[in-house]
Amino acid sequence: MPDLTEERSVSDSASAASPDLEREQQYLTKLYEQLDGMRAYAQRRLRTVLLETGGTPQARSERESFTQLYSEDLAKYDAAEHGLCFGRIDIADNGDSEQRYIGRIGILDESADYETLLLDWRAPLARPFYLATTAAPDGVTRRRHIRSRNRKVTAVNDEYLDLDAAQHAGVIGGDGGVGSESALLAALNAARTGHMNDIVETIQSEQDAIIRSEHKSVLVVQGGPGTGKTAVALHRAAYLLYTYRQQLDKAGVLIIGPNSTFLDYIGQVLPSLGETGVLLSTIGNLYPGVQATLEDSLRAGELKGSLDMLEVLKKAVRDWQEVPREPIRLYFDGHQLELDRKIATKARGRARSSRRAHNLARPIFAAAVVDALTDQLAEAIGANPLGGRNLLSQTDLTEIRDEMRADPEIQRAIAGLWPILTPQEVLGGLWADPKRLAGAAGQLSEADRAALRRPDTGEFSDADAPLLDELAELLGIDDSEERERARRRWRAQLAEAQDALDILTGSAPQDLEDDLDPELLMAYDLIDASQLAERQQVRTRQTTAERAAGDRTWTYGHVIVDEAQELSAMAWRMVMRRIPNRWITAVGDVAQTGDPAGASSWQQVLEPYVAKRWKLTELTVNYRTPSEIMAVASDVLAAIDPAAPAPRSVRDSGFEPTATRVAATELADEIKRLITAEAEHPGTTVVIVPHDLAPELGHLTDDSVRVLTVHDVKGLEFDAVVLAEPHRILDESPRGLNDLYVALTRATQRLVVVHSEDLPEVLQRLR
Repeated sequence: MPDLTEERSVSDSASAASPDLEREQQYLTKLYEQLDGMRAYAQRRLRTVLLETGGTPQARSERESFTQLYSEDLAKYDAAEHGLCFGRIDIADNGDSEQRYIGRIGILDESADYETLLLDWRAPLARPFYLATTAAPDGVTRRRHIRSRNRKVTAVNDEYLDLDAAQHAGVIGGDGGVGSESALLAALNAARTGHMNDIVETIQSEQDAIIRSEHKSVLVVQGGPGTGKTAVALHRAAYLLYTYRQQLDKAGVLIIGPNSTFLDYIGQVLPSLGETGVLLSTIGNLYPGVQATLEDSLRAGELKGSLDMLEVLKKAVRDWQEVPREPIRLYFDGHQLELDRKIATKARGRARSSRRAHNLARPIFAAAVVDALTDQLAEAIGANPLGGRNLLSQTDLTEIRDEMRADPEIQRAIAGLWPILTPQEVLGGLWADPKRLAGAAGQLSEADRAALRRPDTGEFSDADAPLLDELAELLGIDDSEERERARRRWRAQLAEAQDALDILTGSAPQDLEDDLDPELLMAYDLIDASQLAERQQVRTRQTTAERAAGDRTWTYGHVIVDEAQELSAMAWRMVMRRIPNRWITAVGDVAQTGDPAGASSWQQVLEPYVAKRWKLTELTVNYRTPSEIMAVASDVLAAIDPAAPAPRSVRDSGFEPTATRVAATELADEIKRLITAEAEHPGTTVVIVPHDLAPELGHLTDDSVRVLTVHDVKGLEFDAVVLAEPHRILDESPRGLNDLYVALTRATQRLVVVHSEDLPEVLQRLR
């Protein structure tokens, strides 16, 4: 990130002259005319497609594809409506001059041989807008920021990177700072709305380098609070989709956030950049069909996030592979058979030695049991009274085995010893059954097992999702019956198609066939039964994100993990299964790790998966937190890690953070008073509270005020923060200092601390 206080350039900080506004307004009007034409064309085509009905399955499938195509185009055009064009660069090269307009999407002039009217901000030709400086202008003589509202240009701000051009324009050199400074500071000081805005107009050079990085393994973006990690990650997603469209459109991009509040907060950024096909998820909701609704205790979450859970889960699955204490009596074809411990143990050993997942090994177990029971029956009915070979032939034995495989009583006995299991069934039963938990987690203390126990209600927590995913690997999915049903359906469709072709072939009169030109092709010469059957298939058109969300085995082209420091070791295993190419952007700050199972270092997290093939980049400038608040937060950071540098704030807010001490009984009233006072300022307010105070103060939430815990404010920002009872936030977690650091750095303008006990030592500056 460039040092905004040290970099120098020649700048015109005064308002632009009226002719500049008029000229840019004319150009902007032209761009919107093109955009309206593109939108109208997509709307016409979409209406035409929607009005079409009937037709072959292939025609219906094509209509679904076109419907999605034009719908996505319309969404992109609508998203680009606000701030369509935000900049221009003037380039001089060997006497030639060129003006490039930069915007949210690319626009071509169809009336002028498809001349480029507007460059997509992600295009290589647009990059000098973000990178050019007076020291390295890259041919840029002037950079212009264009601000507009409701299709009207409201201001332009020019920065001259070439002294001759500045003198020619009559601009006097000065200490203007980087060209994007005025636009940047305007964005930083604007009131928050409760949703994150894109930074496409104000991307800084260090951010641009990360957004466009070509690194194809794990790229770690480490940065303190307010350094723009999330914004950089989202713009990187948009850039990668633009640059590697064909590859990523098919495989998809997954963005993982810390909680649903955060996903709602960032949800409008990618659509505003023209991208609507990205899947956003939390770790708790990444396992298909499960929504995380329960909340674990800190200790339970820490235990579930540990790699020690791998052995616990393996034992939990093996616990379902039973052998009978007493022989199970079975009746088959009028004969009594016994499925005893010896038979079951031998069958279990054969199944386990196959090293297949539990459900996939079950047919081996069942086959071994059936073989043993067949031998038992053969002994009873096929014994040779004269001695020697059994009287039953191999054909007889095969028929007996087939009948036993279909016998309900025998199959029930096999299912009781080696059942088909689901991850939900195993995990829910493990937490609910003290005996199963003791058997699988005997190495844990009784207190730890008590922390894990809970009734099996069919609900799960965020920390359960990686365990469900691990169990899915251990159990496997036995889809043999579904595949057989699909084969039968296909054979039936193939037969129907062949019948249709046979009818068509037989309907041609023989004498007509004799008179036909031998080069004249009939329908059955152009298509075979398999092709005809394929065309009759009706496909439901889904986006890549929709298909990926319902498929646990889906592998993505790229994964972005925000607040990556919060992921446990088990959660990382879950993520890595979804990205075998290991092309990941992980953004976070280990100084803000609040989850006891979270990361202490990036090396510890990543090297088991990619060895040394990961790259660390850092963001060091704090755009969110004003210097007055960062001075307080820096004391907390020093207590967390004395060697960690605090991110440098680019601005002052003019508001000194304060602390107010009240009696515990007056806490709620004081918070209400502060909320009322904040109502005089524009923007949003958050009251950050310890977990146990959230229910008590939750009623204060309204359109502009929210009451949240530290966990819930991860990655978010607000104009004003009221921080309640910081000593309790410190005490409620082993990483209380990290949580306090997060809480202090959510404000873009004002911070007030309310407490009923002594301030923690790390907040003495507030006194």
